[in-house]
Amino acid sequence: MDIDTTELTKEVGRIRILTRRLLDERLSGDYQSVFKGQGIVFDEARPYQPGDDVRTIDWNVTARTGTPYVKRFSEERELTVLFMVDVSGSQSFGTHGRSKASRAAELTALLAMAALRNQDKVGLVLFSDRIVKTLPPRKGRTAALRIVREVLAAEETREGTDLRAALRFVSATQRRKAVVFLISDFQDEGYMRDLTVFARRHDLIACRITDPAETELPNVGLVELLDPETHATVLVDTASPAVRARYAAAAHTRREAETKMFARIGADVLDLSTAEPYIDAVRALFRRRALKRRH
Repeated sequence: MDIDTTELTKEVGRIRILTRRLLDERLSGDYQSVFKGQGIVFDEARPYQPGDDVRTIDWNVTARTGTPYVKRFSEERELTVLFMVDVSGSQSFGTHGRSKASRAAELTALLAMAALRNQDKVGLVLFSDRIVKTLPPRKGRTAALRIVREVLAAEETREGTDLRAALRFVSATQRRKAVVFLISDFQDEGYMRDLTVFARRHDLIACRITDPAETELPNVGLVELLDPETHATVLVDTASPAVRARYAAAAHTRREAETKMFARIGADVLDLSTAEPYIDAVRALFRRRALKRRH
């Protein structure tokens, strides 16, 4: 569902002002120090010439052609940063004045503008139970602002989540290694194997967005809860301490399982809440990555 164009323009402007201030005051240098080019990368194979270092001979190409070839390398100075943003129905949920979708939009805008300052390419994949929108990686201010606009415009999506299909789509279309921010509440099942394979190819950062009401039920009596993705409803007695305890325990178990999965595949995790400022969490992520680079 498209949102009003005038309101969308105002929201893009608001987020631009917010992200510019955050970058100027607290984040731009952190991003540049952590996210750098991949160093020396393979460029092409060319015929061997007298004086070439024999250690650079490409033995596979040489065997295939019967003529000596050497590998040519170049320095990769720019990154490709890809935002995979979940715009399924559950993202519309929020109990503290903002939805998970709006928090995802703010985070995407902040990181896209940081990447712009670092002269990186930025791309976007919006997904639910299908691929909603794709923007191939591009450099420049126009590319970054279009990403912000598309994320905001998709805020009203009301569909399910298929993480596995989204991961497979990006694996098939993004051949070169990228820094991938996967922004979702991860309310899906059966995607672990695909996520494991994906993390081997790309530098994956799982950005997990939650709302406090998803981990602790407020005591508001008998309420009817609606699943925004399946549209199923259920009556829940939130006044019951046993019901609230089971709800909290189930949420904790699921979160712990996700956290262990991310650790097992070597993905960084950025946890965000609709109820709290997110800039400190982003900076903490950057500090953790900086420590990993040094070790």
